[in-house]
Formats: sequence, C-alpha cells, structure tokens
Amino acid sequence: MKTNNIKKSLICFGLLALVGCTDNFDEVNSNPDGFTYEETTQDFNHINGPFKTMFDNVMVNVPGWKYQIANDLSANNWGGYTAAPGFDGANNLSYALSDNWNLWCWEAAYAQVMSNFYKVERESKGKYEEFYALAKIIKVQTLHKMADAWGPIVYSKFGTTDATIAYDSQEEAYGFMFADLDYAVAELTKRIDAGEKSSFTNIDRSSYEGDYKKWVIYANSLRLRLAMHIVKIKPALAKSEAEKAMTQKFGVMTKADDTFILIKNVSQHPLKVASYEYNDSRMSADMESIMGGYNDPRMSSYFKTSVKYPGQYKGIRTGGIMGDKTIHQDFSNFGKIIEKDKQVVWLNTAEIYFLRAEGALRGWNMGGDAATLYKAGITASFEQLSAGGVADYIADNVKIAKDYVDPAAPFNSGVAVNKVTVAWDETASNEVKLQKIITQKWIANFPDGYEAWTDHRRTGYPKLLPVLNNQSAGVITTEFGVRRIPFVSTEKDGNPGGVATGIAKLGGPDNGGTRTWWDVNVPNF
Repeated sequence: MKTNNIKKSLICFGLLALVGCTDNFDEVNSNPDGFTYEETTQDFNHINGPFKTMFDNVMVNVPGWKYQIANDLSANNWGGYTAAPGFDGANNLSYALSDNWNLWCWEAAYAQVMSNFYKVERESKGKYEEFYALAKIIKVQTLHKMADAWGPIVYSKFGTTDATIAYDSQEEAYGFMFADLDYAVAELTKRIDAGEKSSFTNIDRSSYEGDYKKWVIYANSLRLRLAMHIVKIKPALAKSEAEKAMTQKFGVMTKADDTFILIKNVSQHPLKVASYEYNDSRMSADMESIMGGYNDPRMSSYFKTSVKYPGQYKGIRTGGIMGDKTIHQDFSNFGKIIEKDKQVVWLNTAEIYFLRAEGALRGWNMGGDAATLYKAGITASFEQLSAGGVADYIADNVKIAKDYVDPAAPFNSGVAVNKVTVAWDETASNEVKLQKIITQKWIANFPDGYEAWTDHRRTGYPKLLPVLNNQSAGVITTEFGVRRIPFVSTEKDGNPGGVATGIAKLGGPDNGGTRTWWDVNVPNF
C-alpha cells in the first residue's frame, strides 16, 4: 500500500462541506467552457459525468489504492475472503481499527457517490424522473453498505444546509431505502409499460446497457438482499419486503445475464492493485479451508496456486502473526476473476437464489422450495465462472472444510471450523441447512467482502478461523469479531453535532464491538 496516498488532502470531504460545494451548482452547470445550458443537456451530457463518478465509487473501483483501504483492509478480511502477508501492527486486521483506513469508505460514499447523486437529483427530479430513479437505486446500493458497516448514517438529511446534519438510525435508513426502491421500481415500470425507449444508453456503465427492465429486476433483487439483512430484528417486515420483491411483475434475478457487471472504463479489477502491485493481499486461510476441503472447481477462477508451494492453493490466516512480509508473499494470489475477466460485480444471480433459499427455509413465498433454490444458486455460480462439474459438486455429501496448515509459520495453523458438506440433506436441522446456504452464498459472492461480513455477523456463517492477533484491548472479542466501524474523524471534525445524533441512536459506545440495529445476538430460528 502506498501510504502517502492516504495523506492526500480531501476537497469537500465532510458532509457540511459537501453541501457547500454544491451551492453554486446551477451556475457551474449553466455555462461550462462557454457552452449554453441547452448544449450541455444534449443527450443528457450534464448528468453523464456525475453518473460516471457514482458508478466508479459504489465499490470504490478507482483508484485501486483506495479500494484496498476502503474494502480489502476491512470487510474483505473480516468477511473471510482475503488476508495480508504483512500488517502485523495495530490496524484493522488485528482489530485495532484504523480511522486513517476506514474514513476512505465513508469518503467514497459521500464525497463521491452522494455528492454526485445530489447533482443528479437537482437536475432530474421533476424533469427526468427516469434518471432520478436510476440514481436512487445506486444510492441504495451504496448506502446500505454504509448502514451495515456503521449503523446510524446520514441518509434523509443529506443535501440540507442545516448547521448540523443529523444522522438517521439504521432502522430509519432501511425504511428510507425501501421507499427509494419503491419509487424507482414504480417509475421505471411505468415507462416500460408505456413502451418508452430507454434514455440510459449513454449513462449506464454496466452490462445492462440501459435496459429499464434489468434495472427493475436489480432493484427488486436488492430489496430481497435488504429484507434478509433485517430478518432477525424485524421478521414480519423482512418477509413482506422479500415477497414484494418476488411478486413485482418483473421479479428478481434468475438468468446469468441478470448479474450486474460494471464494464465501462474498467481497465483492471481494483483488487489487482493491492495484490499484484503492492503484494498486500492474498487468498485467506478460510477460503483454503472451505473451498480446498470441497475441492471446489471454482477455486481456479478465484485464485492461483502458490509460487512458494507449487501446485497448492495456500491461504493466509486472517489476523494471524505474519512477521516479515516476504514469508507469506508467495502464497496464492488471485486468478482470472481479476486478471482476465475484470468483473466488478455489484450483485449476482447466484446470491439471489441463495437469498430465496433462505427465505423458503423460513417459510416465505419464494417461488420454490429451499433445496431446489439452493441447488440453483450453486449452478448459477458455476455458470457465472464457467466452471465444470456442478452435478457432482452438488451431490457430494462427504467432503467438508479441511484443517488449515501454514507451512511457513506453523503457529498460524488451525482446525477447520465450518464443517458442513455441500449436498442438501432434507433431514438436517434448519440451522445446518442455513449454514450450507450461507457457505455457498459466501463462495459465490467473492470478493464482495461487505456482504460476506454482513452475513457472518447476522448468521454466524460461514464459521471463520478466529484471529490470533487481537489488539483491540478487549473492545472487540475474538469470538464475535468486528461488529461495526466507528464514526470517522472527518465527520467528528466537520459535523460533530451530527455524529452526536448518530451515537445517540447507536445504542452503545462508538467502537467496533457495538452491534448495529439488525445485528442481534439471538438464534437464527
């Protein structure tokens, strides 16, 4: 990691400053470079730039060093996907949470996505409602991750000129997100029903290529994801929202091409910077234990065999004791998913089948039984990665996660903890069935660390090897791991009153051990 990058000055970073930066929006956009307003609005060029920035920062696609700090050195590790061959000190990986790292995820969401959402809103609301609908979907995709990571966030008050920009509780934020999806789905469906030609062609930077119907399906699928997040705190609302997603006329993702892939202006997968340029990210021990135990055919899509141990997939213990970086640097790097395919995926069809399987397990109307939907999810993941052998994989009732062995530093080794087979067993308990569903969802969603971390917190699955190097001074337990990210220093400096409202709605101290609203320590069933 290039540490000098994190010291760069931020322009319009704090929420109060962000609002100030948009005060002269009309003036700036009425005559840029001497063009008339009519000329700048031709083919919607006046909102193309803001949309591009939004698309690029939902997953912090560019620059790669920011993705590393905002995603890989936090949720990707906490969700069990990646590990670093170095970073033994006090930082996120050892549960001594680093504000200098975590503030960049906040910055990407607010200084990049939301500041540009505000521009699109001012130019499209009441005039080009289809663009407002698209912007709302991207807003929800961005801010649900923020709410899941921080708890209370700024949602309804963003863009106001209040002296203090108040936070919404996580529960309130989820209510606003469901409402925003309601609006977007209704608006785009109305235009589809009217036979309207899409206006998104030059705006959409994804594999959807401006298709209104695909964006409605995406919004419905995102609703299903959010519904499952709240299943333990608001089960009735979760069921209602999940079934709403299913019964909307266009439904949820079912086909391979429903998977959302960012394709325009993606020169390389952002994870490649941390892994190949900086040598700071590698396959995790959990991935080796679980996928290696299953002899999973998708392994070669995700990872390369180790340079140090030819022919073997070797992961690194998350939160282990690394010593010199070179000791583990030649463990398994990432494979064609970032080298060749460059697929920056926001949401995939496989995940939606697994969400439906979990819903069916809970007795919801998900258009099928849990076993059928579970198998469909695995099949969809294999298809996405062009992997063979899916029938044998689904039927395997023998293989389980294997013990992890660190040949370079044996004290990092550990006994396998996520011991479930792949094959569906109708006689198993709901708890075992859920563990199977979430384990396969975890594999299929790589490398979406924020969703993996969310599932691990809300269900306890997949079971992950505990960290060995907990430097949180007792704030974060080794048993339960990081539950949330503390509010960032830029907000504490620029919007202290707002942060105070967030802490008041948090229900506990502002640290990484406090659970968020939906993260309740109760049984899954």
